[in-house]
Amino acid sequence: MSNLIHQMVNNCNEILDTNNKNKEIIIDTWPMMYSPGPILCIVGCYLAFVLKVGPKMMEKRSPFQLNFLLLAYNVIQVIFNIWLSLKALEPSVVSILLLPKCQNPTSLNLNTKNTISSAAWWYFIAKIMDLLDTVFFTLRKKQNQVTFLHVYHHTITSICSWLYVKFLPGQQGAVIIFLNSLVHVIMYTYYLISALGPKYKKYLWWKKYMTWIQLVQFFILLAYELTILVLGCKVPKALSCFVLTNLVIFIYLFSDFYRKAYAKQKV
Repeated sequence: MSNLIHQMVNNCNEILDTNNKNKEIIIDTWPMMYSPGPILCIVGCYLAFVLKVGPKMMEKRSPFQLNFLLLAYNVIQVIFNIWLSLKALEPSVVSILLLPKCQNPTSLNLNTKNTISSAAWWYFIAKIMDLLDTVFFTLRKKQNQVTFLHVYHHTITSICSWLYVKFLPGQQGAVIIFLNSLVHVIMYTYYLISALGPKYKKYLWWKKYMTWIQLVQFFILLAYELTILVLGCKVPKALSCFVLTNLVIFIYLFSDFYRKAYAKQKV
C-alpha cells in the first residue's frame, strides 16, 4: 500500500510540474482546477448521497462492517496530514510566515510560490478525502452522526480549499494548511484508535478535547484573517469576508456542539 501511495504522489507531482524551479506553475492546468465544475459536482453528489440517496439505500439493509477499510482509511489520513503539516514547514515557506508584514503572493520567488501552491492543491485533495467520513457514517447506518455541523463543515471546507488554490495560494494559505492538517492528525489518530475495537475505548478519554482544539484553531485563523484585512494585504476582500463569516459560523456551531455534548453532562 505504501508503494502505491508513493507512486500516486510522484505521478501527481509530475502533473503539478513543481520540480522545475525556473518555471512558474499554471494552476488552471492542474486536475480539477480549470473551473469549479468538478468540485461542485463532487460536493453535489456528496450531499445527495449522505442526505437522501444513502439513507434510502440503507433503510432496509444491515449496516456495512467496514472495519478493515476504516483502519486503512484512518492510517492513510494520519500519514497524509503529517506529510501536509511538514510540507507547510519547509524552510522557504517558514521564512515568509515569520515576516511581520503582508507577503504579496506575486512577490514570492518561484520556488516558494510553487511549494505553497503545490501544498495548497494537496490540501484540497485532503478535504475531498474528508468527505468519506460522512459516507462511512451513512453506510454504517450511523445517520445520527450526520449532523448539520458535520455536513456543513465538510462541504464548506472543500469549497474553500478550492477557492484558496485558485485565487489565494499565498502565505495565508500556508497557515491554514499547517494548522488544519495538524488538527486532523490528532482527529484521525482518535478515529484510528476507535476503529481498533471496544477494548481500546479506555484510551479515548480525550475525545472532548478535540472540540477544544478545533475551536482554538478557528480563533487563531479568525485573528489571522482579521489581521490580513487590517494590514491591507493584497488579497480578494470578498474571499476573505467569506472565510471570516464561515469561521464565525464554525465557532458558533462547534461551541454549541460542545455545550450540548459535554457541558450539560456536568449538570
